[in-house]
Amino acid sequence: MASSARAQEEIRRFLDIDAVQVAELDLDGDEVVLRPGPGSPPLTHGEVFVLVRRGGRPVGTLLGRVPEGADARAVLAERAKAVLAERSKARRTPEACEPPYTSVVVATRERAGQLARALDSLLAQDHPRFEIVVVDNAPVTSETRELVERKYAGRVRYVCERVPGLAVAHNTGLAAARGEVVAFTDDDVVADPRWLTELTAPFAADPGLGCSTGLILPARLTTPAQVLLESHGGFAKGFTPRTYDPARPPGDEPLFPFTAGRFGSGANMAFRTSVLRSVGGFDPATGAGTAARGGDDLYGFVRVLAEGHRLRYTPSALVWHHHRETWQDLQTQAYGYGAGLTAYLTAVLVNRPALLPAFLAKLPRGLAHARALTAVRETEGGGAPGDHDTRTHPWPRRLSRLQRRGMVYGPVGYLRARRALRARGGGAR
Repeated sequence: MASSARAQEEIRRFLDIDAVQVAELDLDGDEVVLRPGPGSPPLTHGEVFVLVRRGGRPVGTLLGRVPEGADARAVLAERAKAVLAERSKARRTPEACEPPYTSVVVATRERAGQLARALDSLLAQDHPRFEIVVVDNAPVTSETRELVERKYAGRVRYVCERVPGLAVAHNTGLAAARGEVVAFTDDDVVADPRWLTELTAPFAADPGLGCSTGLILPARLTTPAQVLLESHGGFAKGFTPRTYDPARPPGDEPLFPFTAGRFGSGANMAFRTSVLRSVGGFDPATGAGTAARGGDDLYGFVRVLAEGHRLRYTPSALVWHHHRETWQDLQTQAYGYGAGLTAYLTAVLVNRPALLPAFLAKLPRGLAHARALTAVRETEGGGAPGDHDTRTHPWPRRLSRLQRRGMVYGPVGYLRARRALRARGGGAR
């Protein structure tokens, strides 16, 4: 009975979470530009999650409250200047090299409406030379193909992959890619106009770079599920650029490179095409759409790092992500994240057994990290969605338990996915 009462209380607190507006505030000298986030309505009074830019470049986020009848631009600009006074003094980013020719791969399945929004933002990129490849994964209808042929003919390439699974679809896109760099994003994002340039320019500056990742922020915070997820970090990895070099393992990452979730996410990643092909692409028995439930992106990060290539996190490479909207979505997501985490680790060790000694040496710390990762996270005062060390809402025990169960299931799911691929003739590694 106590457990049931606690669950009901968690649901009640979840339903009490209020919507938050999303906006962008650009501070450039004396000029202040305030606009709604992509797909968001005009700002009114109330709570606002703000991406703060300086001269167009993302520098931080904050949560502000606009009183009824107040000038939103003035209120939020004052808050931004006060909160980000130190951050605004951050060192300038060196002038980037011209980015290489890039293929952008978008895997999709029966979500033509969302896909059109994503493609419109991709076609508006300021990158000088790129192509877009849509991979229609295990389609049931012809809706995606018809959308591409009707609205984007000559501007977007369409490829069909009949075998279900995100990693399979990404590998099909990798095979079709013509670019020196191949970037991946999802059909539920809106890409910032400079996203592709910022994500791929580091490859021109660093010949040893194998992978780059970027910043992911919420496009909307209109449901309790979206606000709860973002108030506990969401997909963002902060606003500090960082290079991960296997030749110089980071001292603050004792589990490196096995905590691949620290590096970025699959909705915003790019690889040097030759490097990703050299490691065999993504393991097709990982990812959404398989019994493994996820982990394909993390697998790619670790395989590239394990071959001695560097990985660069670039927060100026921004996409806006449409988070899932319901309590059921969050439960599915929590279980899938747990399963994907251990599934990708299983995949790495199966495909690269030479990493086993390093993995076993780090296993005790890894188990402690897993306990912390799935712990019930209470509120810690004040914070804002997107701030990783402060939370505005407690993380429900139900979601923590589901994530742990997913972690137990992950290796089993991976092996099931391998068997399913063999049965289909898809060829698991």
